[in-house]
Amino acid sequence: MADGPWPDELDLSRPNGARVYDYLLGGAHNFQVDRDHAQRLLAANPEQQYGAQANRAFLRRVVEWCLDRGVRQFLDLGSGVPTVGNVHEIAHAHDPAVRVAYVDCDPIAVAHSTEVVDGLDTVSVTRADLTRPLEVLAAEGVAGLLDLDEPVALLAIACLHFIGGDAERFMAVFRERLAPGSVLAISHGSDDVDDPDHAARMRAVVESFRDTASPVTLRSRAELRELLGDLAPVEPGIVDVTDWPRAGLAARPAATWAAVAVKE
Repeated sequence: MADGPWPDELDLSRPNGARVYDYLLGGAHNFQVDRDHAQRLLAANPEQQYGAQANRAFLRRVVEWCLDRGVRQFLDLGSGVPTVGNVHEIAHAHDPAVRVAYVDCDPIAVAHSTEVVDGLDTVSVTRADLTRPLEVLAAEGVAGLLDLDEPVALLAIACLHFIGGDAERFMAVFRERLAPGSVLAISHGSDDVDDPDHAARMRAVVESFRDTASPVTLRSRAELRELLGDLAPVEPGIVDVTDWPRAGLAARPAATWAAVAVKE
């Protein structure tokens, strides 16, 4: 069970997507309301825990791929609660000098993340709304840590489906500010899949989150392509999250599209 004290504005009457995700990954930074919702979610879609694990594995592969390309700065949007396998843990195992800026709007995620990274001068945690990119990029934890004139890996892993409306609008601002050589990585839940049963289960997930603090919006493969703007996806293109960077990494798909693109 998550410990306190917590910010006064914390609403424990409704589950939160970041904390439900933490529970599905086996984390401890969640509350009973989140665990109860996770059980209802799994009843609606038994594959959901597998999907969470697949996203986490994708995150690790992306971070390692970026490091291999020489990228040494990461901006993790919607970073969530500090479950094992965070970006800085993966990156610092390769190079302790890598700089990582975490951004999330959930007070629990920010409070726990701040505690986890205490004492690390190469990691920051910022509470901000990722739909306000100029505020995110100007925040001290971002602007004071990352050099936006140098390549940055911008990560939006399993977070944009918790944001409705025109996500392209604010993602375009982030893309514009990226320096050449930067990387954009996105994973996103979808019902635009070949298996009709899996598509139905994903729509059940949407219904289960409808009255929570984190309603879900599924987007198609084409809509994910729009979020990349004029950045071309690297091979193998837009694929199921289990199949990046190559097919056959997992025994079954996760109904989550993934793409990684580089700004030329």
